[in-house]
Amino acid sequence: MNTYRYVFFSRCPNNKEVIQYTLEIVHRSMIQVEHIKTACALHAEGYHEDIAADLFRQFGGSLRLLANHHGVDIETVLS
Repeated sequence: MNTYRYVFFSRCPNNKEVIQYTLEIVHRSMIQVEHIKTACALHAEGYHEDIAADLFRQFGGSLRLLANHHGVDIETVLS
């Protein structure tokens, strides 16, 4: 199994505040780092749950997305 972790930033569509996300993908196959970085960069703005669902559709495996939205911790786990 391969584990990929990446930190990226996205704006909240409601108030435009920048939110830091921590992504973790566990996958049997190799995922190119550049693909992860590009996929995350395409989410310059979005809702946490939508970002997680889109990244999961692209990469599969087991995905975990963490962030703190204005004092509320959100963790989405998809597999």
